[in-house]
Amino acid sequence: MSSVSGSAAGNPSGMTAASTVVSHEHHWFKEPNEPAPKKYVAWLFIAQFVFFVALLGPAIVGVGIKISSLVASGAIPENGATGAAAVLGGFGALFATAANVIFGRLSDRTTSRWGRRRIWIVGGTLIMTVGLGVMAVGPDLLWATVGWSIAQLGANMTLAPFIATLADQVPRVQRGSVAAWLGIAQNAGVVGGVYVAQWFLNNLVIMFVGPALLAIVAMALFAFVLPDKVLPVKPPAATFRDWWETFWVSPRKYPDYALAWWSRFLITFASFGFTAFRFFYLQNHIGIKNPADIVGVISLSTLIFTGTLVVAAYAAGKLSDRLNRRKIFVWSSTVLFAIGTVSLILIKDVPSFYILEALMGVAYGIYVGVDLALVVDVLPNPDDSGKDLGVFNIANALPQTIAPMVGGILVYVGDPTGNNYTLWFSVLGVAALIGALVIFPIKKVR
Repeated sequence: MSSVSGSAAGNPSGMTAASTVVSHEHHWFKEPNEPAPKKYVAWLFIAQFVFFVALLGPAIVGVGIKISSLVASGAIPENGATGAAAVLGGFGALFATAANVIFGRLSDRTTSRWGRRRIWIVGGTLIMTVGLGVMAVGPDLLWATVGWSIAQLGANMTLAPFIATLADQVPRVQRGSVAAWLGIAQNAGVVGGVYVAQWFLNNLVIMFVGPALLAIVAMALFAFVLPDKVLPVKPPAATFRDWWETFWVSPRKYPDYALAWWSRFLITFASFGFTAFRFFYLQNHIGIKNPADIVGVISLSTLIFTGTLVVAAYAAGKLSDRLNRRKIFVWSSTVLFAIGTVSLILIKDVPSFYILEALMGVAYGIYVGVDLALVVDVLPNPDDSGKDLGVFNIANALPQTIAPMVGGILVYVGDPTGNNYTLWFSVLGVAALIGALVIFPIKKVR
């Protein structure tokens, strides 16, 4: 399981010709009401896919392989693998959380003649590549954690402005379809990343750095075709309070946004709570002892999961736009995901695991096909979409810090071997179910 045209040089403002005025604090930009340029949508998909091949291969498989190699070299004790996974994942997610918000805000305020988003999209991918290189060659857990933290910082420097282009370029009536393609690209990238990791199992440098070099090229080409918006005026200097509030959107003033935030937080907590321990779940709960065999099972299960996800996401995004409804798709898929998460407790063999992955793929596909469209629909201010999506991405990144730490404690409750997955997956299932319930009070979208 997993966890979003031409140059604007001829138009100084970078704004599309036809727009609808949205009343907010400032009035720099207008919400688009014409279909997004086809070149933009195509390269959005391609760049997202290549980027996630580069990022999620290391995240899903590479971390486990790296830790196993450090155990084999004696840098980590044999009984310390689960704790090492929690430390490495937790620090990486902490950097991801801060970077997404900070660089989302910076991209909103960037006055470069190249536009608000381009320099961060390309620069962040370069930094991610450096971090992955450090992680690949790191001789111990400290250096592996430093490298992964740098990689997450760079990745989220890219992702915050990259996803913000959805609010910049895509009209409300098209967001379900385009958001679905983003979800498909991300999860197809998971499959690609896992298979790259499997192919280069014995060469960590190629596994970690090779796809990242391709991601630099893909993001540079995306930046080239992006009709990026240029700020028509220089924003006022940000005060300390402004930067402090970068990490905050008032739930009293924007309750729909807050409810969507909590829903995303809870389902991400549930999803990553399994992903962070999947390698060791397969090793200890299912009973696969050979690391290479575990990678093979992850590869095939990810392919199955993504195959069903792609079909479900495409259909859900299209249907959501046609019916002009978001909520029913989001809450119902989250309920299905909660049921699937708890069902992991009952799985005892690989074939059953594959079947459950297919069912979970359908549930998560419906979710990723619609949820981002719902989120963009309830953003407080299109002028600050990078910042607000950055704050929203805390709901993606923070659970990745919390879940490994909480899971790293709960799997040891009543089980000194660290395999109490019954307790852990029950907690994750309840979290996902609450994530479905908080969708109901949202009022701004149907």
